[in-house]
Amino acid sequence: MKEKISIVKIGGNIVDDPVALQQFLSDFQQLAGRKVLVHGGGVLASKMARQLGIETKMVQGRRITDEETLKLVTMVYAGWINKSIVATLQQIGCNAIGLSGVDANAIPSLRRSPIPIDFGFVGDPDPAKINVSFLAQLTESSILPVFCAITHDGKGSLLNTNADTIAYSVATALSEKYDPTLYYCFEKEGVLRDIHEPESLILTMTQQECETYKQQGIIADGMIPKLDNAFRAISQGVSEVVILHARNLLSGRGTLLSASRETD
Repeated sequence: MKEKISIVKIGGNIVDDPVALQQFLSDFQQLAGRKVLVHGGGVLASKMARQLGIETKMVQGRRITDEETLKLVTMVYAGWINKSIVATLQQIGCNAIGLSGVDANAIPSLRRSPIPIDFGFVGDPDPAKINVSFLAQLTESSILPVFCAITHDGKGSLLNTNADTIAYSVATALSEKYDPTLYYCFEKEGVLRDIHEPESLILTMTQQECETYKQQGIIADGMIPKLDNAFRAISQGVSEVVILHARNLLSGRGTLLSASRETD
């Protein structure tokens, strides 16, 4: 039987809220077993872009990354946010190491095709090329990897990479060696029927139901790539995916995703 491992992605406004982030990291530190943390930081990146007069362009919930935006997100993700998270984890007794996908060739990516939409310096990781032995070496040495949303193309270029995609790719790659659970944590209770109503939480969802919700407009914007990645992970060996509020990490209350409904 494979050993359990948790891949946890934290994003949304939680990363930009020091109090909420501190509580999340305290809970994360208590999560049993091996684990990997992946973080976003788009809210702070957009705020910094406005302050610097750099226009933020989004298409289908994803950021268009020109050369100036790439510099900005690298400084924000791989610099301030990554090291602040690692410093907090060290403070509470969790020996962490802050990484980008560039380090140790951990997460090589392919620059996305400009057709049909030119996203600029944006990368898509290949789970088959992730440096699983490096990640296993860290976790087996009780060192927690903390990944920001920056990867590279192997040709010297940094690439902005959706943090949800990184989490999916890492979870899928580690499924060869471990039994992974993938958690997507943010500031909502999970997938909601009504985005303004926390009590409208959808407790379980299959891929077919997800497609129906998309057609109905219940699932839209940034939730689309998150769920696409989640179901892709399930189809490629990840045993469980949960989308939930960051404060519910230990309880696991959120939206549990599955390939299909169990039948008798």
